[in-house]
Amino acid sequence: MIRFDNVTKRLGGRNVLDGLSFEISKGEIFAIVGSSGAGKSVLLRHIVRLLVPTAGSVWVDDTEISAADGRNLERTRERFGYLFQGGALLGWMSVFENIALPLREKTTLSPEQIEMRVLEVLRMVGLEEDGDKLPNEISGGMQKRAGLARAIVRQPEIVLYDEPTSGLDPVTSRSIDALIRSLNHGLGITSVVVTHDLQGALTSADRIAMLSHGRFIEVASPAAFVTSQNPDVRAFLDAQFISKDGLRV
Repeated sequence: MIRFDNVTKRLGGRNVLDGLSFEISKGEIFAIVGSSGAGKSVLLRHIVRLLVPTAGSVWVDDTEISAADGRNLERTRERFGYLFQGGALLGWMSVFENIALPLREKTTLSPEQIEMRVLEVLRMVGLEEDGDKLPNEISGGMQKRAGLARAIVRQPEIVLYDEPTSGLDPVTSRSIDALIRSLNHGLGITSVVVTHDLQGALTSADRIAMLSHGRFIEVASPAAFVTSQNPDVRAFLDAQFISKDGLRV
């Protein structure tokens, strides 16, 4: 469904992505991990063409999104939902209004249809009692849930997550992981998750890819990832106190 063909991205005089090739299957939860500055968010922005490669190509099914323009690019982008790292909620709008905004700007749905759809996704993310609150009146975890509701309100085929658990406590983080997996399977979407939170990736992902020096040094199922013999992967696991059975030690 998503394919990178020999993608290189040069920024600030260095290759942030360096001849990167991989594929993500339809319906998969694909987690991308790595140290700060490894290029995870740069990779994510290429998928929806917020950045274009210096060399190589990015494909969504049969569309080369890295070369698309005009209506073709717009049509491809409509297949995506995007959960930004900070939630990106508008502070002067209620949670309900934040979630309704994409429907009002991008669809011809009636006010009644919009209300029904927003209430539906509020229930999906467990915020059915909080739609009338402002973002600063709810917790960080609830803001992430609201951001996720907005990302899925237009029923996208693909959802991109940029650090979905950053700044959250461990209990709230695990609840977000569970929500990602539940929505992925319940709605049949494809999910790409960029995260520092390896425990979350082990919990929710079908495959985990570790990015280092512009390339994937490991792409594996969670069970295989924690038993990797790659020294950089082992160091990353040890730094988060994760044992070979995937548990914290």
